[in-house]
Amino acid sequence: DVQLQACGGGLVQAGGFLRLSCRTSGFPFHEYIIGWFRQIPGKEREGVACIGDRYGSSYSLESVKGRFTISKDNAKNTVYLQMNSLKPEDTAVYYCNNVPLRPNAYWGQGTLVTVSS
Repeated sequence: DVQLQACGGGLVQAGGFLRLSCRTSGFPFHEYIIGWFRQIPGKEREGVACIGDRYGSSYSLESVKGRFTISKDNAKNTVYLQMNSLKPEDTAVYYCNNVPLRPNAYWGQGTLVTVSS
């Protein structure tokens, strides 16, 4: 049973930082690309960053480059998103999932990040 669970969100002031974790199970973690996505209220879900052993890492959003860092720990089957210098516009529900998405991919509840000004 494939599972990806995002956690680590919270309320933080602008300029602060958070580290999100994506804990996975049910598939060979090191063989897959894992991505972070976010959905701002009223908008469509968008890709933030992704990482894979053979793929390397990339950032989909210009606005997060230099502030967010994606990393992975194969021993823990976990992908992280270090978010520094947070801005109110980073407020969103953050999700993680396989890239590309599996058929009938399940998104779960994600983790809410709220950045106050």
